[in-house]
Amino acid sequence: MNKKVFSFLGTILGSALTLVASTAHAAYGLNLKAPVTEIATQIYDLHMLIVWVCLAIFVVVFAVMFYSLYKHRKSVGHKAAQFHEHHTLEIVWTIIPALILIVMAVPATKTIFAMKDTSAADMTVKVTGYQWKWEYDYLDKNVKFISNLSTTQDQIDNKAEKSENYLLEVDNPMVVPVGKKVRLILTASDVIHAWWVPEFGVKQDAIPGFIKEVWFKAEKEGTYRGQCAELCGKAHGYMPIVVEVVSEDKYNGWLIAKAEEAAAGAAGADKEWTKDDLLAKGKVVYEKNCAVCHQANGAGLPPAFPAITGSKIALGTIYGADGKYLPDSHIDRLLNGKGVMPAWKALLNDVEIASVITYTRQALGNAATVDPVVQPAQIKAAR
Repeated sequence: MNKKVFSFLGTILGSALTLVASTAHAAYGLNLKAPVTEIATQIYDLHMLIVWVCLAIFVVVFAVMFYSLYKHRKSVGHKAAQFHEHHTLEIVWTIIPALILIVMAVPATKTIFAMKDTSAADMTVKVTGYQWKWEYDYLDKNVKFISNLSTTQDQIDNKAEKSENYLLEVDNPMVVPVGKKVRLILTASDVIHAWWVPEFGVKQDAIPGFIKEVWFKAEKEGTYRGQCAELCGKAHGYMPIVVEVVSEDKYNGWLIAKAEEAAAGAAGADKEWTKDDLLAKGKVVYEKNCAVCHQANGAGLPPAFPAITGSKIALGTIYGADGKYLPDSHIDRLLNGKGVMPAWKALLNDVEIASVITYTRQALGNAATVDPVVQPAQIKAAR
């Protein structure tokens, strides 16, 4: 009987050791992701150190316990000792855990200080969280864009096969050069979000009205994915983060392409657009930015997110007798926001705002007869 018990305990301990050892293999998905920054490497090493410390404590404590149970069992004549306290033992079991905590705390404290050191950064990017998207503003680079989930609604609704990076893919990824220290300053416009990329060892809350700082320096080119790690509302699970780490040359080329893209968007505000072109452009803008709240069919999710179909805003008059847009009109609502509706003037250009207004007034079951089409030049003037 005793041999069977010890054989069983040995099997359990062997399985535990095998499990811990196997966590070093990323393919099993049981450990932290492979680090690509200095901070992430330190976090990984701390994690493994504490795992081994816990395992050693487990082995020692349970070995002593099982030995005591076996050695002092009643069946061989042992009787329970009666004692109230043992000062030496109490001192030992206080000092040893304290020393263990110190051993773990010293490297952990060094890592925490290193995580907060954002000095001597090579570049700074302002990151703003919105429900449910990220805005990236490359300070001093004249590059600013919104990053939205690009997973299709059909995949989300199980009408199409899910892609490899389901819910972890975006239309505009953040791009940074390899080997450069990137300082992030984070905030939010509505609720608390959290910017988290596991391979970078970065997880920082973005809080409305506050500026938080964090940094990373990726040592390996590649595409790295993360998510908002804060419960930020209905579409919390649809707010991914994608960072592409590229060579210096590719990064500079990307900056030029982004600047040209912004210039083209600004130039489009000065031309007259046809209704069909505005509708086509507006459909893309709506599905990318608005459908998450108001639904792809415009039905909304009342009362938090009102329907676009039949909306007084989408069917109402935009301009007053003085030629200025009315308070709480369609243009006013898009530019300045209201309640949970963000101020889109900071997020979209004139062409995008004009086209999405036109689309929501002439599609999704609507057919506004007053101000049916809004031109980008009108939005430019309204700013």
